[in-house]
Amino acid sequence: MSINAQVHLTSNENNKKNDKSMKPLFPKREECSHVSCYCEENVWKLCQDASLRVPEELDRCYVVFISNPCRTVPLWKQRAGREEDRLVIWDYHVIFLYSWDFKTCLVYDLDSELPFPTFFHKYVTETFRTDQVLKSDFHRFFRVVPAKQFLQSFASDRRHMKRTDGSWIKPPPPYPAICTAYSTHNLDEFINMDVGTGLGQLQQTFPRGIEKEQLAETAIRYLIF
Repeated sequence: MSINAQVHLTSNENNKKNDKSMKPLFPKREECSHVSCYCEENVWKLCQDASLRVPEELDRCYVVFISNPCRTVPLWKQRAGREEDRLVIWDYHVIFLYSWDFKTCLVYDLDSELPFPTFFHKYVTETFRTDQVLKSDFHRFFRVVPAKQFLQSFASDRRHMKRTDGSWIKPPPPYPAICTAYSTHNLDEFINMDVGTGLGQLQQTFPRGIEKEQLAETAIRYLIF
């Protein structure tokens, strides 16, 4: 093969690599399964959808539970927020991550007023802001679980959404409760932020030398890369 032919072949191979782009994982936000106050199930449905539509991308996908021992996590830019900055304080929240590569990561949050999806850095900056001005009771911890593992292991009988008299705090999703062959309810194992518990990886402390404004972003990146 001539040198010119080799150069041409290499150029074509590089062009093919450059032509590859992130695949759209989901349709528009409005077309995704969403029930208010059931974020864990909404994200489970996203995992299920990705496994059916783009199964080859599932290994790039992660589920992130956000909570803390006090179950008080402030999040901004949430659709449920009433003030201008859309601040809410949840006991926990769940989001879906699509990690294309080290530089490119997208966040899918059906409860956010930010675009669906939003680039990782923008989402972290606008949603978590910083722990620096917050009391320790409001610091956010993160449990990162591979989407495939979450899809296979998560179960919820929705007991946390029932009052003592059996009535619903918020109406449940229209489909049957999610369960596995081994469990009918393990939601608390994902929300629990105690070291050594639950599936996935838990991040409570952060690498040295990181500014506090970057803690949330660094925590999640530290776990998925």
